[in-house]
Amino acid sequence: MSEQYLLEMNEIVKSFPGVKALKGVTLKIRPGEIHGLVGENGAGKSTLMKCLMGIYKPDNGTILFNGKEIKNYSVRDAMNYGIAMIQQELSPVYHRSIMSNIFLGNEPKTNLGFIDWNRMKVESLEWLKKVEEDPTREMHELTIAKMRMVEVARALASDAKLLIMDEPTSALTTKEVKQLFTTMRKIKEMGNSIVFITHRLDEIFEVCDQITVFRDGESVGYVKPTEIDQNGLIQLMVGREIKNLYPKTECTKGEVALKVENLSMGHSFKDVSFEVRHGEILGVAGLVGAGRTEVIETIFGLHKKSSGKIFIEGKEVEINSSSDAFDNGMALLTEERRKDGIFPILDIRFNTTVANLKHYIRKSNLINHQAITADTKEYIKKLDVKTPSDKQLIQFLSGGNQQKVLISRLLLTEPKIIFLDEPTRGIDVGAKSEIHRLINDLAHQGISVVMVSSELPEIMGMSDRIMVMHEGKVTGILENKDINQSVIMEYASGIRDDFVPAETERVNA
Repeated sequence: MSEQYLLEMNEIVKSFPGVKALKGVTLKIRPGEIHGLVGENGAGKSTLMKCLMGIYKPDNGTILFNGKEIKNYSVRDAMNYGIAMIQQELSPVYHRSIMSNIFLGNEPKTNLGFIDWNRMKVESLEWLKKVEEDPTREMHELTIAKMRMVEVARALASDAKLLIMDEPTSALTTKEVKQLFTTMRKIKEMGNSIVFITHRLDEIFEVCDQITVFRDGESVGYVKPTEIDQNGLIQLMVGREIKNLYPKTECTKGEVALKVENLSMGHSFKDVSFEVRHGEILGVAGLVGAGRTEVIETIFGLHKKSSGKIFIEGKEVEINSSSDAFDNGMALLTEERRKDGIFPILDIRFNTTVANLKHYIRKSNLINHQAITADTKEYIKKLDVKTPSDKQLIQFLSGGNQQKVLISRLLLTEPKIIFLDEPTRGIDVGAKSEIHRLINDLAHQGISVVMVSSELPEIMGMSDRIMVMHEGKVTGILENKDINQSVIMEYASGIRDDFVPAETERVNA
């Protein structure tokens, strides 16, 4: 027991069916410290924090907070101790107001014991200054980025002595990340501590005082940012050198696979036009709220278009549902895998094959389970999904391995055109490299890839061309030659706009 530490977690062990997630992990946090946790998906970071929060009960080990051992406690107990957590996967109550979400389980009360709604609204406005939202607005109306900021506000409102942030910058703009870092530094100045989990290593070096590195359920390094560089940190994390994070190689481009002309959808976006060829990777860049996700979801039939035309291999098509999109050789990897992608309480076999179930139904109307198992095992091997079994529930996989299962689901439908919305969000550097290699392989197979990403290095490293959007409008389609981040940001912020809609081009021609 040591008084210099706010938190001591010693020799923590935690197992799940078929997986030993933590193998005797130790973590020590000082008061007034921003402590970074890094490691590959499945290394044990989030599991350890869930043990600290009382979500999981450790199989072995001790936890000391403010010098006192705590055990057999719940999430409510953790909150009472002064420990709060922003989890990696968003968990809002979608049909409740923003202020209800901020004070969920911690609602201010009147003298008569009723919820004090007026006080809740006033205090919510204070926490929401940087979100610029009406606290009475319902959560389901917000963008992913604003939901994330509300989660941050909820944690800050709890006045925690130790705040755990698991991928808090996911889906935030550069401006919002800077605002968050300013808030984190203020929390540190108050003498409170933060555990900061992120896969963006530049953020670790920018804001952290200390780093603990995890690998395969063990803590393998305890260093200061001044004592190591990014390459050294990556090597500690993965146990090997990652030589090429963006393994993009040129491939032969075929005919135009998808052409979009003047596509519009309400107030979300207007007159979007572009084309993508077989074997081409088209990156879609822009700030959060630019309309990137809405465009690809409308093409895929998830939203009704207001106007415009969609052509597949030169033929105009009407796509009014995801079934129409599948029938036209399209596949979509959604932005939020937990909300829109995985079936958490079902196994990997179901999650891999669900979009292709009709192909496993025999003439007798019985399902061919043998074929389902064979295809699932083939893709587990092909995409190197780390799992003890194809029967493992997908909720027990790391984020990166869940993403690989979802990509397997798409590939089983044998698409001609794939839309990838933030394909590497919340994924470690090793898994990112593997998914980038897979995207490159898809292009070499002649598949057209449209990739939305908020990470400019990823957009620049993997795209043949880049379409940039600003406030629902295409501002430029750029050849990925000698383009730097500054140029893309000028288009993304609306400073530059030289895009000519398709209809105007035909008139001028």
